[in-house]
Amino acid sequence: MNSQNKSIEMSTPSRIMEGMPFPLGATWDGTGINFAIFSAHATKVELCLFDETGTVELERIELPEYTDEIWHGYLPDAKAGQVYGYRVYGPYEPANGHRFNPNKLLIDPYAKQLVGTLTWDESLFGYTIGHPDGDLSFDERDSAPFIPKAKVVDPAFTWNEHYKCRIPNNETIIYETHVRGISMLHPEVPKDLRGTFAGLANPQLLDHIKSLGVTSIELLPIHAFVHDNHLLEKGLRNYWGYNSIAFFCPHPSYLSNGNLSEFKEMSASIHAAGLELILDVVYNHTAEGSELGPTLSMRGIDNATYYRLVENNKRYYVNDSGTGNTLDLGHPCVLRLVTDSLRYWTTQMGVDGFRFDLGTILAREATGFNETHGFHVACRQDPTLSQLKLIAEPWDCGLGGYQVGAFPPGWHEWNDKFRDCVRAFWRGDQGKLPELASSLTASGHLFNRRGRRPAASVNFITAHDGFTMNDLVSYNGKHNEANGDNNTDGTDNNISYNYGVEGETKDKNICAIRERQMRNLIATLMFSQGTPMMVSGDEFAHTQKGNNNVYCQDNELSWLDWKLTPKSKTMLNFTRRVIDLRKKYPMLRRERFLVGEYNEEIGVKDVTWLLPNGAEMSEGDWHNGLLSCMGMLMDGRAQPTGIHRPGSDTSLLLIVNAHSDPISFTLPEVAQGLSWHCLLDTNRPDEFDSDLFPIGHEFIVTERSLLLFELKQEEPQ
Repeated sequence: MNSQNKSIEMSTPSRIMEGMPFPLGATWDGTGINFAIFSAHATKVELCLFDETGTVELERIELPEYTDEIWHGYLPDAKAGQVYGYRVYGPYEPANGHRFNPNKLLIDPYAKQLVGTLTWDESLFGYTIGHPDGDLSFDERDSAPFIPKAKVVDPAFTWNEHYKCRIPNNETIIYETHVRGISMLHPEVPKDLRGTFAGLANPQLLDHIKSLGVTSIELLPIHAFVHDNHLLEKGLRNYWGYNSIAFFCPHPSYLSNGNLSEFKEMSASIHAAGLELILDVVYNHTAEGSELGPTLSMRGIDNATYYRLVENNKRYYVNDSGTGNTLDLGHPCVLRLVTDSLRYWTTQMGVDGFRFDLGTILAREATGFNETHGFHVACRQDPTLSQLKLIAEPWDCGLGGYQVGAFPPGWHEWNDKFRDCVRAFWRGDQGKLPELASSLTASGHLFNRRGRRPAASVNFITAHDGFTMNDLVSYNGKHNEANGDNNTDGTDNNISYNYGVEGETKDKNICAIRERQMRNLIATLMFSQGTPMMVSGDEFAHTQKGNNNVYCQDNELSWLDWKLTPKSKTMLNFTRRVIDLRKKYPMLRRERFLVGEYNEEIGVKDVTWLLPNGAEMSEGDWHNGLLSCMGMLMDGRAQPTGIHRPGSDTSLLLIVNAHSDPISFTLPEVAQGLSWHCLLDTNRPDEFDSDLFPIGHEFIVTERSLLLFELKQEEPQ
């Protein structure tokens, strides 16, 4: 045994009292610490105390009480800052789902902070690697030297007046980013703070985000996670962080000084800037992987409870996550773990919402996805969680895992149908107008039910997973060679086009098309009903050199390059402009679905679809696969609420032309207007038209371009 892990005989052993079975975790009350941990099948639980570095095990104390499947004890002399772990005793019977092994030090699932990092070693595994019996064997080596330990925290922190920032759903614009990626190359962020929460809180960086007009920062996973051994062996890392091991802990390397308050200070700075903070959370699986994975926490605490196991052979795990295991939120104590974590991050850490990775798993039962699953019920009835922005990635790898539009009221959902349709339309694919019309109006056929609003559709064209917007118009295929998997990883369904040259080029014509297509994409995103989400870097045409799966690239390939070129600056200015237009005109962010039905009471149709000749599209026109240009007339007199009275918003006309040739478009007649004012033309990103065009004017719409007009009551000169 490593000398650093031998228990030190103390002259005065710690006093232990019964304590309480709640709250779960390690709770310092000012005079002592209460320890409580759930395990339904354990026979004994030892609390292991370590020195402040986590390298020397000082004492092992058996928890004295077991109440309602909670093991607990109270140390009256312990203080905040105490470093600890658990050893849990019980049967080692993989065939029955039990994998207890007290030789393995375990991370408390309720740990608030971790000390040390995980070092891959064979002793981390509950079985003996290389043994003929595989995971049925039992390993007696101590894993303590190689695993992070929990640290008891002092929760005291005084929030300032910017504790929360509530943005109405219909005004929300999400900016997805990564703590490290956004700040590692930022010139105004001090080098010792780059890649940390303090780096993200840098005033200049927040000023940039705020200047875009977005309202909500969504961070890729910041829960403590594990770097996969196979990546480390290749000189790579788990950059994205979708490999959580502790749902209450911030990832240690994101704390510049090891002080937990750094996250709270970042949250306060984000709120002070008038922005929301949303976390991407991974509750569908853990870093313990399949039956061949390490024993780090829940597997050794109560494997048969925490994980979904194969019904007829509990040695194996249900793998709906595609990562080796799947948490079982059907069990009340696992559900409690997740909801306690969510409440902690919002009440103690200042988080305003969550995006749930593989969210379908969280509501999956033996028979499949269940809209009324206990997780959804818990979120909807909870007075705290029900008020947050809850965003689902509505799919997983399991049978019937694709559930876009099937989540209950109170949920937002990533809308990949929007992504695929908009990409395909602007690429020039034929027959996309019906689907595009649905996408522009928040996919009402999916979300317009049970009182859900357009904001339920989280529209995106790019996300962390896949091509950046620049690469979407620069590459026909992925280029993931740097990942070390012979370019076999990452999706092949990119719906992209390079316009003649793969990758970077100096061809002016190709560059002009690509830049206009990026403007078309970002404008379509911001002018569509629903909740737009953009990815950091897209505002200035960030490239990942054609890599559509940078999950393991913690380097310049994924970090944002803040040295802006003329092309980057043009895209940045254009992005700010389209977001400003979205915020200025309520018709672009309605709280009610546009359905295209004539309201006889006020004599208005909220949206009308137009042919280039100005006539309304007929049923036959929708089936014309050669048609790739149309107008979307949004009447400002349509009811903005359920009250039956005319609205007073500005009427808008959106024209999209995906043809490779210019199209003459007749500006339509609308009862309350005399002329049309061009607000935006993606063919002329730096020009602001002050001219008014009369009703009936034949406007030449450039090939592959988008225009937005507002109706005026002025007569053109």
